[in-house]
Amino acid sequence: MSRARADEEEYWHSSKFRAFTFDDEDDELSQLKESKRAVNSLRDIVDDDDDDLEKVSWSGEPVGRRNRLPSLPSLSDAFSDTGVKNYAPELRRPRAEYKDYSNDWSPRDTVRRMQRGKVCSLERFRSLQDKMVLLDEAVAGHDGNVITAVLIFLKRTLRREVLFRELEVRQVALCHLIHFLKETGEQKLLLDLLRFLDRTEEVALSQYREHLNIQDVEKKREFLKGCIGLPFSAEDISHIQDHYTLLERQIIIETNDRHLAMAGQSEIFRKYPRKASILNMPLVTTLFYSCFYHYTEAEGTFSSPTNLKKTFKIPDKQYVLTALAARAKLRAWEDVDALLTTKNWLGYTKKKAPIGFHRVVEILQRNNAPVQVLQEYVRLVEDVETRLNLATKYKCHDVVIDTYRDLKDRIQLMAYKCKVERGSAEEEKINSLLSNMQIRWKN
Repeated sequence: MSRARADEEEYWHSSKFRAFTFDDEDDELSQLKESKRAVNSLRDIVDDDDDDLEKVSWSGEPVGRRNRLPSLPSLSDAFSDTGVKNYAPELRRPRAEYKDYSNDWSPRDTVRRMQRGKVCSLERFRSLQDKMVLLDEAVAGHDGNVITAVLIFLKRTLRREVLFRELEVRQVALCHLIHFLKETGEQKLLLDLLRFLDRTEEVALSQYREHLNIQDVEKKREFLKGCIGLPFSAEDISHIQDHYTLLERQIIIETNDRHLAMAGQSEIFRKYPRKASILNMPLVTTLFYSCFYHYTEAEGTFSSPTNLKKTFKIPDKQYVLTALAARAKLRAWEDVDALLTTKNWLGYTKKKAPIGFHRVVEILQRNNAPVQVLQEYVRLVEDVETRLNLATKYKCHDVVIDTYRDLKDRIQLMAYKCKVERGSAEEEKINSLLSNMQIRWKN
């Protein structure tokens, strides 16, 4: 029986890694403690296994837990009697705390002590049963830090397949481990765990995230091409395909534009030099770039805005918003007008803005559009109150005057007369309206 017990212990602990314990010490802290013991001759009162020593500078002032070694005075000062008397009280710990290092704590007591931030050693939990009881107690305590700490201990001391099997029936702990592996970047272990759980889509997504670590764009393009064959959902595979296509398109645009910019063959690149590469940029950024530098190109070219819109199925609202911002930045007001003009099957034209004309006005104003341009689009704002607010804010006087005329609001029109320049065309227009006997004012 004892031999079987020994075989079981050897099985569960056949790991090359040392078991996790909360009182592990880093090398720098160990050197600091050794220096203090040598200088102060305090071997009789300092516990070598104590990881909770207060760290002090050589001047006797506490420095917290940053393990920063202060500058050293001369050896004669360090070995002086005064030094020993000053440091001894600083390093001594209350004797009542020494009982915290007992190895007889139950799993529940151990978890409670960990929740209180006490020093605990998990090394005594050797059998699989004890380790699982410890994990269950940690989960029952609803403390994520304790659960994660126990999982780290189990990850180091259990075989991978055993750990996976036990976590499969412990969903809370499983979720904690998956999150921990994602945060720490332990990709191989994470993929093995997801494969064990038969979560094929999560495996594919986890592999896809590896592209974030690839800097070379050609290698990233090939990696994304390989991801297309992974078992994604129908929706996800569409996004992966778009990502690959976009990067492929960006490589072509970047190569051509860099050549044009260096050769000085394009006026727009001379007038507005590129500030950054288009590689690895989002789709909307790529569309803005294309509308800025390649707006007039035919749809058949890869850098054409209409080609991007068609290839990636960009909605009209997003396309108009992006193209408007790009052309307004260049102060290309004719392009803005053409962008917002539609023609029906009879050949009649009208202005149309999927984003709303109030947003058109705001974008144009941010790009310092002249009043004449602003007024045209302020007039097209349907909501009267919004139209008046915008017209007043941006000094589109004609729009305000015409709106009060249409509302037959004589009082507001007279009040607005005080806001225009005396002797201006706007004042004359207001006076002409106020004296017009054909208008039936409502007040």
